[in-house]
Amino acid sequence: MARLLQFLLSWLLFIVVTFFVVTAALYGIIILAAAGFVQGGPSMHAIRIHQFGGPEVLGLDDLPVPEPGPGEARVRIEASGLNFIDIYQRTGAYRGALPLTLGQEAAGVVDSAGPDVAEVKAGDRVVYASVLGAYAQYALVPAWRLAPLPPGVSSQQAAAVMLQGLTAHYLTRSAYPLRAGETALVHAAAGGVGQLLVQVCKHLGARVIGTVSNDAKAQVARERGADEVILYTQVDFESEVKRLTGGQGVDVVYDSVGKDTFDKSLNCLRPRGYLVLYGQSSGAVAPLDPQVLNAKGSLFLTRPTLGHYTATRDELRARANDLFEWMRAGRLKVTIDKTLPLAQAAEAHRYLQSRQAMGKVLLIP
Repeated sequence: MARLLQFLLSWLLFIVVTFFVVTAALYGIIILAAAGFVQGGPSMHAIRIHQFGGPEVLGLDDLPVPEPGPGEARVRIEASGLNFIDIYQRTGAYRGALPLTLGQEAAGVVDSAGPDVAEVKAGDRVVYASVLGAYAQYALVPAWRLAPLPPGVSSQQAAAVMLQGLTAHYLTRSAYPLRAGETALVHAAAGGVGQLLVQVCKHLGARVIGTVSNDAKAQVARERGADEVILYTQVDFESEVKRLTGGQGVDVVYDSVGKDTFDKSLNCLRPRGYLVLYGQSSGAVAPLDPQVLNAKGSLFLTRPTLGHYTATRDELRARANDLFEWMRAGRLKVTIDKTLPLAQAAEAHRYLQSRQAMGKVLLIP
C-alpha cells in the first residue's frame, strides 16, 4: 500500500511539474512574439547595413513583410537598380539611421495599397526612384512617387532607366537647359548616367564631348552619339577640350566625378559657362572660394539633386513619361551591364565602385 501511494505521489508530482514547465514555455513564446522575436507573418529578404564601411558590411537579413500605411503602396520588387548614392550611404559619406536598407530605385508590381491611396492599385506595374529600401523583396513607397509602366517596358528596363534617366532629364532640361548648337562636356560618358546624358544632349541638338578611361568605353560613348571622345588616361582633357573648341570652352560641363575633375572642369568652360556637379565618384570636392568663379570668367556652379527636380507627382510623371516615350521611339537606348541576385549585393557594389560598369547594374530579388 505504501509503495502504491509513493507511486501515485510521484506521478502527481510529474504531472504538476510538467504543467508548470509547459505553461511557462507557452507564456515565454507569447512574450517573445509580442516583442517581435517570433515572426508570425510572412517574411522577406533585404540587404541592410548595421555599420558604415566597405561592401562587406552589406548583409542579407530576414524581415517581416511590411504593411502599407496611409498614402503608401507595397511593391513586390522585380528589379532594383544600383547607383553611386548607394555607395555613399554604405560608406557613411551620406549618413542614415542604422540599420539601413539600401537602394533608391526599383520596379515591380503593386502588391497592396494602404488607406486613401488613389494613384495606384494592386496589380499595377510600377517603377520608382529616390525612396530608400529598394534592396529587398518588398518595399513601401509613397504612392505619389510610383510611375506606371507602359506596355513594352520591362521591369528590368524600367529599373535601369528611372533614377539615371530622370537625372539626365533634369540636368539637360532644368539644371542647365541645353539648347541646340551648344557644346556640352560629359564626364564618365560611358557610365550609366553618362550614356543617357549623351543621347539626350544629342536629341536636343547639342555637340557632345565625352571623357572616358579606356578604348572600350570610348567605343560605347561614340555609339551613344558623342561627337568627340577624350581618353583622360592618355591625354589631358582640359587641353583637349580647349583644342576641340578653338580655345572658347564649352557651354556646360556635366560632372559626376567630383574631386579628380572639378578644377579642370571649371577651366573648360566659356565665360559665364555652367558647371553642373551632380556626383562625386572620385571623392568630395574641397571647399571653394567663390572668387574663383569670378576669376575664371563669371562662371556658374550648381550642385543639384534629383529630389528637388521631382518634387511633385506632376513633375515626376512628366519626366518619366518623356523617358518612356523616348525609349518607345528608339531615341533612348538603355544598357544593362550586369544583373546579380539580391544576395550578391556586395559583389555588385565592388563592381560599380571599380568604375568598370558600362551601363546599369541590377539586383534581382
